[in-house]
Amino acid sequence: MAGNAAHEMFAVDEASRALGIELIEAGEGRAVAGMRVTATMVNGHDIAHGGYVFLLADTTFACACNSHGPVAVAAGAEISFVAAARLGDRLVATAEERTRYGRNGIYDVTVHRDDPAGRTVVAEFRGRSRVIGRSVPAEPRTDEGVT
Repeated sequence: MAGNAAHEMFAVDEASRALGIELIEAGEGRAVAGMRVTATMVNGHDIAHGGYVFLLADTTFACACNSHGPVAVAAGAEISFVAAARLGDRLVATAEERTRYGRNGIYDVTVHRDDPAGRTVVAEFRGRSRVIGRSVPAEPRTDEGVT
């Protein structure tokens, strides 16, 4: 069933879930995830720290490139920040596969603010994936002291 691998991976993604990221949908090279900007995510300019916006985009990219089944990891990524996000904003990221070739893939992610005035684009992200050929872990790791 398409998307199961992405959902299985997300279920053991402690980092993303600890930040309140929720996987809305995933399957066939596509994924949608959302996150609310909290007080701990706001920087000294009173806007969402770019690292958190990147993390949301990266998590959504990971779900899209892992929706096919074999484990894929990021080979590289870049982001362009378009507009600021603020405390309380709900951000939604949509990842779309552009191409897969051999063990590689290219995915674009748009992060937008889910606001009543429309869908303001906050960032555009491009990720490059590489299939590494092992299966998604079934349970969270219990390695203590390993980073």
